[in-house]
Amino acid sequence: MTAASPFLLCARGVRKAFGSALALRGAGLEVAAGEIHALVGENGAGKSTLMHILGGSLRPDAGDIEFQGKPWRPSGPGDARNCGVTLVLQEPALAPHLDVEANLTLGRERSAFGFVRPQSARVREVLDQLGYGNLSPHALVGSLGVAERQILEIARALFAEAKLILMDEPTSSLPARDVDRLFSALARLKARGVSVIYISHFLDEVAKVADRITVLRDGETAAAGLPGDAPAAVILKAMAGRTMEEYFPARRAEPGPIAMQVENWRSRAEAAPVSFPLRRGQILGIAGLVGSGRSSLLRSLYGLRSPAEGSLSFADARVTASGWNVTRARAAGLGFLSEDRKEEGLALGMSVRANATLGQTRRFQGPLGFLRLRAEAAAVRDLAASLSLRWRDPDQSVAELSGGNQQKVALGRLLLGGAAVWLLDEPTRGVDVGAKAEIYRLIAAEAAAGKAVIWSGSYLPELFGVCDSLAVMHRGRLSPIRPIADWTEASVLAWATTGSDREGTMA
Repeated sequence: MTAASPFLLCARGVRKAFGSALALRGAGLEVAAGEIHALVGENGAGKSTLMHILGGSLRPDAGDIEFQGKPWRPSGPGDARNCGVTLVLQEPALAPHLDVEANLTLGRERSAFGFVRPQSARVREVLDQLGYGNLSPHALVGSLGVAERQILEIARALFAEAKLILMDEPTSSLPARDVDRLFSALARLKARGVSVIYISHFLDEVAKVADRITVLRDGETAAAGLPGDAPAAVILKAMAGRTMEEYFPARRAEPGPIAMQVENWRSRAEAAPVSFPLRRGQILGIAGLVGSGRSSLLRSLYGLRSPAEGSLSFADARVTASGWNVTRARAAGLGFLSEDRKEEGLALGMSVRANATLGQTRRFQGPLGFLRLRAEAAAVRDLAASLSLRWRDPDQSVAELSGGNQQKVALGRLLLGGAAVWLLDEPTRGVDVGAKAEIYRLIAAEAAAGKAVIWSGSYLPELFGVCDSLAVMHRGRLSPIRPIADWTEASVLAWATTGSDREGTMA
């Protein structure tokens, strides 16, 4: 590498160990000026470690890194920012009690005679460059939505005159319309000559936004500089050594008896009551856009939201919406997985053991009421083995696990609880493709063993790959349930956006 290199950033042979664990074992990538370069790989592949090294918050153990033709060894994140490299994390790190201008200028304030000088004009200029010129510099950040906060992180980097922005999963919490606005902002950055390294688990996003792609696998570069329109099959094979066909489980036999009959059920978010049977062995997908009501339906079925009307029938009982709650739902054999594992699905400050057995400690109590810790730990170890959980021991904090392994713990709680009906809301959100494949197989195996599953989601490739039947939610109205073979992505999108069937009849 020389100063005449055509690349803004060159990294080769980067190694980093944490104790005996080798996170990077020779990774590298090359990023040109004005390029959006995607960095993909399974959880644990080393993507975030490499980003933190480039952003100055970690020091590499070995390797060659150059930025703008010079050796790159920032002393810390502040030094990296001052030199033009900014790391934008998945969760925006903003001060919600301050306004937009204060957040963008934090650490870069200007003063005269001891007073801080306003920089509203420069702030407005930066926001306008990102397509958010209507956002007031004086708006309180705490009042803004997730999309605006993510844009503010990018704006802060641009305000600091960043030449390279490192973005880690920026769309994981954004609805589709805000993803499109983010992509437009990235296009504006590219046009200004700013480079972006873009980490994402969504290969369809990568195909839309990236110029080139680098794939990491087990801490090494598995594919360098693939074109942005490289086939997903090629990327997946480089990421995990598996073909696309191997990601989804084989189709199951015909579903069995009815596990739960839903009759005229309506939560306060649905525009119309819904009725459908859910059978043992069935995986019923419910597709829909964010805010369509699909999540509200699952939450009302589990008693997290009070249903307005309707009834549920099980093998030996029929219950009405009146007084329906979580306690009654669990007693009836329902289990629920939240789309937000950080806020609802897991207690991140507790251990793997505590999370896996949460709400089920009675089964491990001895005659005098004391908890049989050895029995509990043994059950959690057996569960971890069945889930292929990557962990240290039952008392490891669940916050230390990767996103995919955290999700396995949340699913494991359903397994330990013995729920017969699984209500899964975006069960693979924020999970890498390798862990997704394991979760697909787990859920398919449980369905084959007789579990009844409702899978609510917005990512059509996995709904088509996993579910055997599908319905679509549009503004609180549910389409007819059809076999998955009777749907196409176009017909699902038509229902989701217009509420009409394939013949154009409005629901």
